[in-house]
Amino acid sequence: MLKFKDEFYKIEPIMSKNCQYSMVIGERSNGKTFAGLELIVENWYTKREQGAYIRRWKEDFRGKRGQQLCEGLETTNKIAEITNGEWTHVKYFSGRWFLCKRDDDTDTMVTEDQPFMFGFSLSDMEHDKSTSYTMVTTIIFDEFLTRSYYLPDEFVIFMNVLSTIIRHRNNVRIFMFANTVNKYAPYFKEMGLKHIPEMNPGKIDIYTYGTSELRVAVELTASKNKKGKKSDAYFAFDNPSLNMITGGAWEIDMYPHAPRKFKYSEIVFAFFIDFNDCLLQAEIIFQEDAHFLYIHQKTTPLKDEDNDILFSERYDPRPNHFRNIRKGTSKLEHKIAWYFQNDKVFYQDNEVGEVVRNYLQYCASDRR
Repeated sequence: MLKFKDEFYKIEPIMSKNCQYSMVIGERSNGKTFAGLELIVENWYTKREQGAYIRRWKEDFRGKRGQQLCEGLETTNKIAEITNGEWTHVKYFSGRWFLCKRDDDTDTMVTEDQPFMFGFSLSDMEHDKSTSYTMVTTIIFDEFLTRSYYLPDEFVIFMNVLSTIIRHRNNVRIFMFANTVNKYAPYFKEMGLKHIPEMNPGKIDIYTYGTSELRVAVELTASKNKKGKKSDAYFAFDNPSLNMITGGAWEIDMYPHAPRKFKYSEIVFAFFIDFNDCLLQAEIIFQEDAHFLYIHQKTTPLKDEDNDILFSERYDPRPNHFRNIRKGTSKLEHKIAWYFQNDKVFYQDNEVGEVVRNYLQYCASDRR
């Protein structure tokens, strides 16, 4: 493996864990994607093994963006180093990346016959099912975390894309790269990754699944530059949300806290939200001059699951259980939704606000 500058991410430690999935989460522009692309090019040149690059949307690597993806490998001369000068550049064409170089005699770009990497998008999954990719051994799912909307059943779609590529082989490694933009993403729950919110930077956790051979390595990267980056001066405002850019902290929005004190007797109704293994209690507060919704963590289990009003993404036939707070049909659901629609919702802290934000996004993307 080629040497990387100390301030950038090194992929070797997580690769040494020999897991089928390697999930790397960290600050922006620390070299995560660069390291994965470098690995794919090296595997192609030395072993003739191809790579796959996955994004949520096809537009993320179409046209100019696809050509720019490997520019870092070109400007740092990594292509030339890996190939001993045989190739110097990368050409992108129609969802494929090829090694190329300029022929001095003809003053034209010469492109290799076969691509070293294919592009896949989750939103375009149906178009790739019939193609075979038997030479692909390294898969990158880039920017798998987002603060925007996830696709409906996105994790299942991701698994289908992997199935299309892997087929009946067991020699494929999957790398999932992301910035620290969403602490309560659906992937964590779908993959059984229960301890990510509490991870310390620089640590690699290994998850196993019963008697299965499946292993998932999760790394929360630590900042390599203890003095900070030169660009940090542009983001030095007194805003906690910018810590993700400068130091790799989880990005968390600022949410409105309780606007005033209230008495227990002023709580006229309570219900619960259970999302991503976080149980929250929501209380409608009625006072003489105002009424609002206050949401906080619930530290004890529900006392009456057959009667307590519970919103959760899980299916449950009991009449007090609901899945989508945005698609209510009963008067009760409409009354609760009114508080969200009219900005009358307040939170115990920003962490609670993040959980609710992710739940509301799930509700918006749910088509059932």
